[in-house]
Amino acid sequence: MKHRIIVLGAGYTGAIAAGRLARRLHGDDVAITLVNAEPDFVERVRMHQVAAGQDLQSRPFAEMFAGTGVELRLAKVTGVDVGRRTVAVSDTTGGPEELAYDTLVYALGSSWNTQDVPGTAEHAHDIAGRPGALRLRARLAGLGAGQTVVVVGGGLTGLEAATEIAEARPDLDVALAARGGLGDWLSPKGRGHVWKVCDRLGITVHEHTAVTAVGTDSVTTADGKEIPAAVTVWTTGFAVHPIARDTALEVTGTGQIVVDGTMRSVSHPDVYAIGDAAMATGPADKPLRMSCATGTPTAWQAADAIAARLTGTKLPNTPLRYFNQCISLGRREGLIQYVTADDRSVRAALTGRTAALYKELVCKGAAWGVANPTIGLPVRRRRITAGLTAGGHVTGEGAPVEGSAAEASA
Repeated sequence: MKHRIIVLGAGYTGAIAAGRLARRLHGDDVAITLVNAEPDFVERVRMHQVAAGQDLQSRPFAEMFAGTGVELRLAKVTGVDVGRRTVAVSDTTGGPEELAYDTLVYALGSSWNTQDVPGTAEHAHDIAGRPGALRLRARLAGLGAGQTVVVVGGGLTGLEAATEIAEARPDLDVALAARGGLGDWLSPKGRGHVWKVCDRLGITVHEHTAVTAVGTDSVTTADGKEIPAAVTVWTTGFAVHPIARDTALEVTGTGQIVVDGTMRSVSHPDVYAIGDAAMATGPADKPLRMSCATGTPTAWQAADAIAARLTGTKLPNTPLRYFNQCISLGRREGLIQYVTADDRSVRAALTGRTAALYKELVCKGAAWGVANPTIGLPVRRRRITAGLTAGGHVTGEGAPVEGSAAEASA
């Protein structure tokens, strides 16, 4: 009987995990199913570019996974029963259905977080996914010269959105509302460059400004001030998919699945969580931030751990760490902020056109890795060992020594 592996979600993490599993495990022994609601890959790190009017290359999953042994199932995940080891899905052709698994990889990711601020869900736009980015794109296209766009949120997404829109639409008045200081987590060189780019693009920066309400044509701040906004773009963090919270899995207060160093659920050993859906820790036991830089190595780690446990080989034992934060500031400017292993900024930073090219290479490399899911790994397919029950469940552990996920660092 084949060991059934189901991967939920085909963003960066889910798609990479499915491809890596197909490369690591013998096709006669496993059945890998990738469940996703959309038929093609979404480059989420480029949604600010989509909103600003740029078109991205189409990457159909059917082409990407052709010949890999991964079965693509186009369906929406509606529930997970970790007791019965089933996933409830619904698609446009067959209606509701249950899929049984032996190992589950949960990679449903996250969406925008309204922070329960009044009016945000009704009046603001998000760029956390393609539907939101396309709605914002259409709205921006209808704006006339001199109208104001307010980007709420001074983090990486807010900086990228504000600068991209300002560069693409110099006829608009773009403002950025940041709860703290502009780029206050960056090095002095990094902060100085962000200010320089915002000044050049004519972006009005509202520092230490908490937005407490969003209206049809303005936002209201904590001190009662109203900032005109023909369009409001909300970028104040992400909220994970709610399905995990409704299961018996151990989750945090934010709904993230608590995992160990191999991305395995601490409460249900048949479940792995990766990317934004996982509460994983890095150096100094700090939670890893929601980002592509976190998601990709957690996908590597989970896939390698699953393969090791199924084949009785060495478990990966590689700490996840950071090297830099890559920020695009329009198409011609960028910032590469170098950081410590636990994501604290250091003095060194790369700026300007070189940084923009660096960021572009990072984005292209991430998309290439998804589009070529089984390329770039040594062939290590091994048959599953006898350490399984009749139902295909893992009964033993591989040796916890450093192994095949040595490259898994962010």
